[in-house]
Amino acid sequence: MQVNDDILSLLREEGAQAARKSQRAVILQPGAIGDCILTLPLAAFMKEVLGLGCVDIFGHSEYIGIFPGRTCVDGISSIDSMELHRLFVEPKDFDLADRDPLISTFAGYSWITTFMGEPHGNFEQNLIYTANCSHSSDVITLPMNPPKGFSGHLGDFYRQQFINESGFGQPERLPAGADCLVRANAADRERGREVLAEAGLQGWGKLVIIHPGSGGRRKCWHLDNFLAVANGLVGWGIDVLFLLGPAEMERLDRPAIKRLRGVCACLTSLSLTQVLGLLSCADGFVGNDSGIAHLAAALGTRTFVLFGPTDPGVYRPIGPTVTVLKGSSTTFSKKPSMRLQGKLLDSLSDLR
Repeated sequence: MQVNDDILSLLREEGAQAARKSQRAVILQPGAIGDCILTLPLAAFMKEVLGLGCVDIFGHSEYIGIFPGRTCVDGISSIDSMELHRLFVEPKDFDLADRDPLISTFAGYSWITTFMGEPHGNFEQNLIYTANCSHSSDVITLPMNPPKGFSGHLGDFYRQQFINESGFGQPERLPAGADCLVRANAADRERGREVLAEAGLQGWGKLVIIHPGSGGRRKCWHLDNFLAVANGLVGWGIDVLFLLGPAEMERLDRPAIKRLRGVCACLTSLSLTQVLGLLSCADGFVGNDSGIAHLAAALGTRTFVLFGPTDPGVYRPIGPTVTVLKGSSTTFSKKPSMRLQGKLLDSLSDLR
């Protein structure tokens, strides 16, 4: 009898595992590239601890389009193509038609984690109603930012909030963190080499990419600092490349861009896929607290990040080789700092 009971227990456990593997989850993340990358540890946590077969992300396609095949995320959908704004109305005014596209959007997801709306707010209530029109689903709303005074990392905050809100309970062990949240493939590296060749760099020497921008002006280290660091690297015989996105092209005037180009090559208007390929070919990356810094770190590129007004303890990029340097919150973007320039060049000196 004991043998039969053991066999039945094993079969039940195998059946339960198969049932979990058939379950799917989705994360609604409306943030920019940095926010999306910092959500990847949560996706990996949900997938492993809940034993899910699939975790998708709904977000802005220009930021999450690189995820499938390179991260733990299985699929993506653009929130710009959905009518999610309908979920913000008062529940008494919310209405779903027969075969409503909102119902089909969430059909098949056993777990829905959203960074849109507020806990117990209109969005969450309407989302619960929508999801349960087709099946039973757990809906969890997480805050995008931690409360004032929080001292841990944002990735840990997301994971703990999910545990608290799901009622799942603290797991006996936590999943091992991946060395690289984003894995470049051979096509990415080839694309990066093509971009370098077009910029006149053949990849024969060490390469450091500098991205002097960020989403917020106060988070941007004074441009003279980056110019001084670039000049120092060039003096060591290291290839340097300035990477400018749309925000930098809008903020920097022509004389500033001319100064950058006077030191080394300067690339603009690259797609995120091209940037990923470029970073996968680099020996080092230097930048502010920005989405591109998070991408560089996630790829495993040796990353040096300058922090000013934001807290690196909370927003530090996740990766195997990240060096954080903290400047003055008040003068970070306003004037050069020879002290921090020297400290950064010391950190970069072993690339010589």
